[in-house]
Amino acid sequence: MTDAVAVTETATAAPTVTEAAAPVVRPRRVLRTVGLIAVAAVLGLIGGTAVGYGVQADREPTPLPPLNQPALAYPKPLPKDKAPDPLPASEDRRAKSQGDLRKLLVPKPAGAKKDEFGDADGWQSVPDFASDFERAGNALSHQLELGIRRVAVTSWKTGADRVSEIRLVQYRAGDVLGAREHVEDQQGYMSDEEYAENEGEELKGSGNGRYYVFPVHRESGYMDLYQARAYFYRGDIAVEIFVFDTKKISENDIRSLAERQLGRL
Repeated sequence: MTDAVAVTETATAAPTVTEAAAPVVRPRRVLRTVGLIAVAAVLGLIGGTAVGYGVQADREPTPLPPLNQPALAYPKPLPKDKAPDPLPASEDRRAKSQGDLRKLLVPKPAGAKKDEFGDADGWQSVPDFASDFERAGNALSHQLELGIRRVAVTSWKTGADRVSEIRLVQYRAGDVLGAREHVEDQQGYMSDEEYAENEGEELKGSGNGRYYVFPVHRESGYMDLYQARAYFYRGDIAVEIFVFDTKKISENDIRSLAERQLGRL
């Protein structure tokens, strides 16, 4: 019994002919061969590129072909004898706006009295202008960011209690962005409570202006307060118009005043 077991173990432990003849796989050599081929290809590419650059550098530069556009389409200045005459100052809007801004304000109506709270010389300082807003410090910073330059103002009193005021707020020369943003900011809150509470009416001919008639403001111990406003801009000038009265203000009153000021610009 013991001999049989030994013979069986010896037979099991001995390798078969098939196992002894099986080839040994060496993947490392295959990977090494592929790597050598890749390196050779890269070196060949680099070497070919370097040779190509060397050949190109030794050649004379090839001149570009001449342009086949003897008369390009960009605007050219007209000859002096055909150039138009410059606009007179009365018609040149840029020239008008860069002069005395106060001259562009609507003149006081006949018989109107100077408003006692109006500015003495027709100018309002930028800090004073910003102080009319609820948060004067923030308003001043914002106006400086918009590029505010100067503010011309006029105001007058007609009848018993009606006061009218117009402001021309000018921003950086030729820059419409500051004037537009200021006007759009003011127009943006006109529909809020405690203001006009409406979207206003379009100021024809302005392209961006609107005028507003406020509901009457009543407070115990005070007279009724009526108010109307208009906002628009032309170029780098933003226009603000205010009318206050203890009696009703018609749409025609604020519209006609805004139209006259628009015509001055």
